[in-house]
Amino acid sequence: MKKMCRVLEVSPSGYFKWENHKPSQQELRRNRIQDRIVFHFHDSEKRYGSPKITKLLQKEGYPTIHERTVGKYMQELGLRSCVSKKFKVTTTNSNHDYPIAPNKLNQNFTASAPNKVWVADITFIPCREGRLYLASILDLFTREIVGWRLYEHMETQLVMDALKAAYESKNPGKDLLHHSDRGTQYASKDYRNKLKEYGMEASMSRTGNCYDNACAESFFSLLKKELIQGRRFQTKEQAYTEIYRYIELFYNRKRIHGSISYLSPVEYAQKYYEKSSA
Repeated sequence: MKKMCRVLEVSPSGYFKWENHKPSQQELRRNRIQDRIVFHFHDSEKRYGSPKITKLLQKEGYPTIHERTVGKYMQELGLRSCVSKKFKVTTTNSNHDYPIAPNKLNQNFTASAPNKVWVADITFIPCREGRLYLASILDLFTREIVGWRLYEHMETQLVMDALKAAYESKNPGKDLLHHSDRGTQYASKDYRNKLKEYGMEASMSRTGNCYDNACAESFFSLLKKELIQGRRFQTKEQAYTEIYRYIELFYNRKRIHGSISYLSPVEYAQKYYEKSSA
C-alpha cells in the first residue's frame, strides 16, 4: 500500500480518506445532472447549448436548474455546441419585369393557427460534386418545414415542387398567406398561377430588405450552423440524405424552439389540435 501511495504521490491517510468517502446528496445530484447534460448534448448531435439543455432538464424534474449552472457544467465537461460560420451565395434575382405582390406580411411573424401563413425561400448548399439549391416552405405558427426540395438548379420548378409537396402534405384551406422574396421563381407566371389554383394569397418582401422574410432566413441560418458548419458535402447523395435527416427527423420532430414553448414543431401542432378538439 505504501509503495502504491508513493508511486501515486499521495499520502496513505489521503488515500483512505478518498476510499471511504461517501458522496453527498448534492454531489449525487450534480453527477446525475451532468449525465443528462452529456446525453442531451450528444442526442442533439452537439447542436444544443446551455439554454436548450436547461429547458430539457427543467422538464425532466430539475425545475430550479439555472442556465448559468448548465453552462458551467458544460464547460467543465468540455462540451461546446456548434457555432455558425458565415457564407452566403445570392439566390434572389429581383431584376425582372414580373408582377410584384404587395408586402402583406409586413414583418408580422405570427399566425393564429397552422396553415395560415407560410414563408418560402431558397438557399445555396455547398457540395463538391456540384451546386445544389434548397427551397423550403415554413409554417409561421408551428415553425415546421412543411415542404422542401433539393435540386441542382434554382429554376421555377424547384420552388413549384416544394410548394406542391407542402400543399399535398398539409392540404390547407383557402386564403393562406404565402410570403416570399421578389425572386423570379416566385414572381413567375407559373408560380403565381399555382398559388391561385391553391387559393393562396401572395405576399412579397420589399427590395433589399432581408428582415421582411426573417423567419425563412432564420431556418437557413440554423441549417447551416447545425448541419453544414461551413463544410461541403462530398456528393449530392450525401447532401440529400443529411438534409433529409436534419429536416424530417431532427428539425421538425425533435428540435425544440424557444418561440413555441420549447417544443418541436410537430409537438406544438399536436398540442394545438388536441386543444382545439377538446
